[in-house]
Amino acid sequence: MDIAFEEDGPVAGAAGKIGWKIVALSFAVPTGIAMRKALETAWRKTKHDDPPKNPAAPGTEWSEALMWAAASGVAVAVSRMVAARGAAATWKSLTGKLPPGVEDAAGA
Repeated sequence: MDIAFEEDGPVAGAAGKIGWKIVALSFAVPTGIAMRKALETAWRKTKHDDPPKNPAAPGTEWSEALMWAAASGVAVAVSRMVAARGAAATWKSLTGKLPPGVEDAAGA
């Protein structure tokens, strides 16, 4: 099934952008939730303790706060990349074209 969003006019372009945002959001939310749960589980298995609830709180040790910040940063970056690539692949399979604003790395 191909969804055709013609690039002829402003309305068609706007519909394509809105459609892309919906597809991207449908990947971002579950990917973010899954990554957060995976990060918390990995923290518990390696540290044998819950992750810091508020790394900025004075009662949290600096080492714990910095480790949590680093791990969270990596997890956010990975989940954003996984969600973006999954959404772009789905968009391309539905429309036959890359999503609005996404360049084809192979063609660059």
